[in-house]
Amino acid sequence: MKVVILGLSITSSWGNGHATTYRGLVRELARRGHDVLFLERDVPWYAANRDLPRPPYGRTELYASLEDLAGRFTEDVRRADLAMVGSYVPRGAAVGEWVQRTARGVTAFYDIDTPVTLALLERGACDYLRPELVPGYRLYLSFTGGPTLARIERALGAPAARPLYCSCDPELYAPAACEPRWALGYLGTYSEDRQPVLERLMLEAARAWPEGRFAVAGPQYPEHLQWPRNVTRVEHLAPPEHPAFYNAQRFTLNVTRADMVRAGYSPSVRLFEAAACGVPIISDAWPGLETFFAPGRELFVSRSGEETLRYLQEVSAPERRAMGARARQRVLAEHTAEHRARTLEAYVLDAARGG
Repeated sequence: MKVVILGLSITSSWGNGHATTYRGLVRELARRGHDVLFLERDVPWYAANRDLPRPPYGRTELYASLEDLAGRFTEDVRRADLAMVGSYVPRGAAVGEWVQRTARGVTAFYDIDTPVTLALLERGACDYLRPELVPGYRLYLSFTGGPTLARIERALGAPAARPLYCSCDPELYAPAACEPRWALGYLGTYSEDRQPVLERLMLEAARAWPEGRFAVAGPQYPEHLQWPRNVTRVEHLAPPEHPAFYNAQRFTLNVTRADMVRAGYSPSVRLFEAAACGVPIISDAWPGLETFFAPGRELFVSRSGEETLRYLQEVSAPERRAMGARARQRVLAEHTAEHRARTLEAYVLDAARGG
């Protein structure tokens, strides 16, 4: 197939998880013989923080404006078997209108932020999608599964809402033989709605166990936050540094955005990446979690700092390693970028046949 993806960013992972998803998906589509063009709006904050300025798979082009986009890439979109617009693309609604007017193949909206998108649409505050555009996308591909998909079809008129979850790259994320530096770590960009959960599940445990060692990695945390003395702060880590960070932890913490907890069935990419490294996960609780990993067998679920601390202090090393190994096997069997590329192929072929 000829595939054109208009996404937030593939060249920079600074402050966003979209890049990781797009990199894996584009690479696997290219490996499977598809001709993939990724189009990214050239914006200053990503231009100053590009950790993969020239992806070695597919073809990546930057554009300066809507006029530049239409002037240079109309023919590519017209000839594409799949033209896909992602969430949070700058002026994405206008981009989507242009794609729907131009494309002759299957059109898709890839929502990497589904619960946030739906909340913005309800408030009339979404600048990358408008309700009247949804029926014009043959596919609505969503990071969130479960009941939300039926809601998108029923309330917004999407012809076909389908899950296309995040994934991990097992070639990059794998166990490493090293002595852990921290009892528990967390990797994630600051989010106001996640911070209370991080406070409850990790920082309370850190305060209760001064001898324990903890780490929080990620950008945009406010300077006024008070961290316990036994918590190491690490600023932004580029994706190539993520596996080493995970492997330096005895356990890793997963914290889910509030909108995604309410929607359920919204796994974080960090969940799959940590599991691929064989690091046992302590996760917050949310509906649908058990459809991705088996609680108590492939990960632990915590609802308090006390419960987190019990895992850290009472789970034996053999039990911890066995838990991590089972989670890794689940990822390799179901949640790699190759799985997502194959799923996308099937969706597009079905849509092209009128399914």
